[in-house]
Amino acid sequence: MKVLVMGTGGIGGYYGGRLAAAGQDVTFVARGAHLDAMRRDGLQIIGISGNHTVKPAKAVGDPAEAEPPEMVLFATKLGDTERAAKALQAAVRDGTTIISLQNGIEGPDLIRAHLPRAHVVPGVVRISSHIARPGVIEHKAQPGRIEFGEPDGRANPHLEAFQHMCKEAGLDAVLTPEIRYNVWMKFASLAPSSGMMTLTNASYGPMRETSGTRALFEDAVREVIAVGLAAGVPFKPTDFETIMKAADANPREMITSMLVDRRAGRPLEIDYFSGTLVRMGEKLGVPTPTHKFIAQALSIDANGRKA
Repeated sequence: MKVLVMGTGGIGGYYGGRLAAAGQDVTFVARGAHLDAMRRDGLQIIGISGNHTVKPAKAVGDPAEAEPPEMVLFATKLGDTERAAKALQAAVRDGTTIISLQNGIEGPDLIRAHLPRAHVVPGVVRISSHIARPGVIEHKAQPGRIEFGEPDGRANPHLEAFQHMCKEAGLDAVLTPEIRYNVWMKFASLAPSSGMMTLTNASYGPMRETSGTRALFEDAVREVIAVGLAAGVPFKPTDFETIMKAADANPREMITSMLVDRRAGRPLEIDYFSGTLVRMGEKLGVPTPTHKFIAQALSIDANGRKA
């Protein structure tokens, strides 16, 4: 199976790199110094999952330069979705399967809007990884689990084959009929934690251990669950406690990618996190005052701001 990685950052670079290191046919789409380094030195993965090197790495700047893929791992930032999806139009064929590995809950719909010929399904990744330097992906925390599936739970031979490829590469890959619920469970943790850490410029430890910010964090989690329930997501009565228990178990020094972006002056995904929830809440008649505050407070840096 030919796999194309659209967005060779911490997520796409890690999963695509692990597959390529195991001998799978993977082409990476990247830009700038990262692309140059991959073409020159290959792609390296370092960190808690061990060290892996893909050399030579099949890396292109434009998806049109790659052989038509059967599977696309779509792992760009949400703000880059439209640009990336349009760039994929020349490479995608009827029925090409695209797994959205983006954060948030809007990725698959945004991709479908520009790639109607493709078959787009949602995915979830549970990993902390980033580009340490051009050509190098560092896996810092979380085990590296990837989940995907059809929203209606039906079987899909392409997804079954992809799961087999992942397992052969030593990856923890789950093909699940509950992917919509799983996406929302991650969103119920990620949107509040990203918003609160980026707003306070604090890591998980101080944010969750300070009474005021913990209260805001808990309110933000409850708001996601309330909006999800109104949208038909089958949240369980115990999910709030499950999310908070997982948050308390995360390393104290752990930060989200949105805080990393704010510190670097890069654009933020806030409009796709708290902003998404506010819009959905207004449509469904569910109040989201905490997320509205977070989205408004961070709007000053939404498009990036250099110090």
